[in-house]
Amino acid sequence: MKMLLSLIALLSAALLANAAPPTCYSRVLSLSKEITESFKELQTSKAVDSCVEMLPRLYLDIHNYCVLAKLRDFVAYPRCEGVFEVSELKEKARSLYTIMISYCRRDLVFLTDDCGALENPILPATEPSITES
Repeated sequence: MKMLLSLIALLSAALLANAAPPTCYSRVLSLSKEITESFKELQTSKAVDSCVEMLPRLYLDIHNYCVLAKLRDFVAYPRCEGVFEVSELKEKARSLYTIMISYCRRDLVFLTDDCGALENPILPATEPSITES
């Protein structure tokens, strides 16, 4: 019985260790990835309005200082106001911007200010597949 209680205590401690609250950085990182993925899905979706094709490109790198201007421009973009998915995406972008300039402004470190990198991102190389002849 003592062994069972020890095992339960150990598992409980492991669960509590993983339940730590997110840091500012982790919240900003996860929200930026979520926004980028949502934007990609919106661009490839067939069921959305044609104005979506005219939206400014939205690639977010939270280590690039220009991401703040990119978020401001995206939120202020006047088209597609009536498209629910775009409004939802703009609200997420507005939340990310607010978190970055208010709550996390002292916790974030920008490694670059290359605005061109947000327009033409260098995507990670994929591993070449090995084909057998």
